[in-house]
Amino acid sequence: MRFDYFVVPFCFGFGYLIIILVFKYGRWIRELGEGTALRIFKSLLSRKTLQALSEIFLECLVHRKVFRINLLLGYMHMSLALGWFLLIVIGKFEASYFTGEFTNEFYFPIFFRFFELNPHRTFALQFFNALMDLLLLFILSGVALAIYKRFKSSAMGMNSSTRHTSGDKWALALLWMIFPLRLLAESLTAGFAGNGSFLTQPLGNLLGMIFPVRSLATPFWWGYSIVLGGFMVALPYSRYMHIPTEIFLILLKNWGFRPGESISGVVACELYSCSRCGICIDRCQMDPAINKKNQMVYFLRELRAGNEVTQMAHNCLLCGRCQEICPVGLDLTNLRMISRKPKGSFHINPSSSPSIPVHSSTNVLYFAGCMGSLTPGIGRSMEVILKESGENYLFLDKEKSYCCGRPLKLAGHMEEAEKISQNIKEAIVSSGAHTLVTSCPICYKSFKDDYRCNLRVLHHSEYLLEIIQSRLILIEPGNQRFVYHDPCELGRKSGIYNQPREILDLLGNITNVEEAYGKSMCCGGSVGHLSISMDEREQIQKSTSIYLNQNNPDCIATACPLCKKSLAKYSESQVKDIAELVAENMIQSNFKYHRTRKSNPAKVAGIVS
Repeated sequence: MRFDYFVVPFCFGFGYLIIILVFKYGRWIRELGEGTALRIFKSLLSRKTLQALSEIFLECLVHRKVFRINLLLGYMHMSLALGWFLLIVIGKFEASYFTGEFTNEFYFPIFFRFFELNPHRTFALQFFNALMDLLLLFILSGVALAIYKRFKSSAMGMNSSTRHTSGDKWALALLWMIFPLRLLAESLTAGFAGNGSFLTQPLGNLLGMIFPVRSLATPFWWGYSIVLGGFMVALPYSRYMHIPTEIFLILLKNWGFRPGESISGVVACELYSCSRCGICIDRCQMDPAINKKNQMVYFLRELRAGNEVTQMAHNCLLCGRCQEICPVGLDLTNLRMISRKPKGSFHINPSSSPSIPVHSSTNVLYFAGCMGSLTPGIGRSMEVILKESGENYLFLDKEKSYCCGRPLKLAGHMEEAEKISQNIKEAIVSSGAHTLVTSCPICYKSFKDDYRCNLRVLHHSEYLLEIIQSRLILIEPGNQRFVYHDPCELGRKSGIYNQPREILDLLGNITNVEEAYGKSMCCGGSVGHLSISMDEREQIQKSTSIYLNQNNPDCIATACPLCKKSLAKYSESQVKDIAELVAENMIQSNFKYHRTRKSNPAKVAGIVS
């Protein structure tokens, strides 16, 4: 048995980490509910596991999402993660090849050059030796970049960096020391044993000319073992708990487990998967001077520590900009929502059910939403379009505004949201309609995810494109220049980006802006932050409006009544909803023949030649 006392700190740290992980992961699995073990066993031997392993390689080792943000930042993360992984795996193959035994002491590959002092003569061993030196150099370049980033994060595309806790600082210091100490331990050993390669051997020879390398080697192996073991002990209490937990989270999600509405199971796993990288900080539109302690990275840190976070949870727009850029893909909006503890209970008086005609044979239900009632032009435009299309429709909330319940859910009142939505759900089901269309992205998200009615749910941008393409209505193109603003709930939360743009392409020309699609700025009218001051809300509205007007478009188009109302306050250009633009450019049946003859038929969308 190959053994030296200096391996004890590493063995202790490794054993301690395994015990902690088994305890935590075992508890999270129990919280997933009955039948979880059987479900995991069935998934383990399926294609889902292969998909998970592919995602683990791309996101946990290569850090593909971080590369998309900044190449240098991506390289830094990849060199540490992938480099360390390959150092362990190839080190195991090197040790097994050298000894001819695949099973050996688990610590042996880690300290291989201490135990095997003979120079490597064969080509295979020299190749392994050189590859291990190359990987060590790869990792050290990442360590150098990580140290540089702490002093100048802007060089890696980050204006702000995370403020660390004392536990994070200790773990970070130990991490930075691991690989320089390994380099010195292997180089000092190579200085007297001659078992190094292109990196460690020349450095060992140089050190041998100055220091007594034989007597210094063992103390440096002790140092390497101590910091490696110390890092493993510190890991569960620091940001670096994300290293093993992100892998576990990816497996759970690929096996079909989803976050719930309490801090347990997958949600608890998400909390420990946050790396506190700080990439999300720059995406927050809340005033940094006011919100610097409430940004998502600090909220998750306090939530994971078990501290009171209700106030922090409410101090957020829930716009999803941070979630869109999160390299780990955490459901950050859900984490905020389930932490919004209601400040006392209150009585809900559910609104009466919307009126459904007796023996209704409605095909399409249209729901403007309570935000739609604040911008009645959108509802009127949809009525004009629905009448022109010939659809058998019912305007569900034309006479009286009804809330879908999602604003209450965003505020943390889950049970009250369910109560207030029940009457609308009953009306939807009793109508017998096959399609529900809404103009409000908040309602769309609620109907789609929470109501679980057996009918198609479409946002009006999806529906409008559908009836245009099926030629139920005819559109005459114009030459207006549009800038399209992606609403938070419609784009980032629901993935609807292309349909509104396809409609605008028929109506005129789109001028692209950088902050679009998943990067789109919040309009500031969010119902997800009810405690925000009017000054800060108006500051966000103004900055977003100014940004969208930078190229002097003829019109800012959006697909959300709340966004329209918020942006119009400070916009130099007119702000219109997709529905209003379609209604304005629609060739109505009374004038269809006359206008078609005066227009170029080839340019009139929806006209059969």
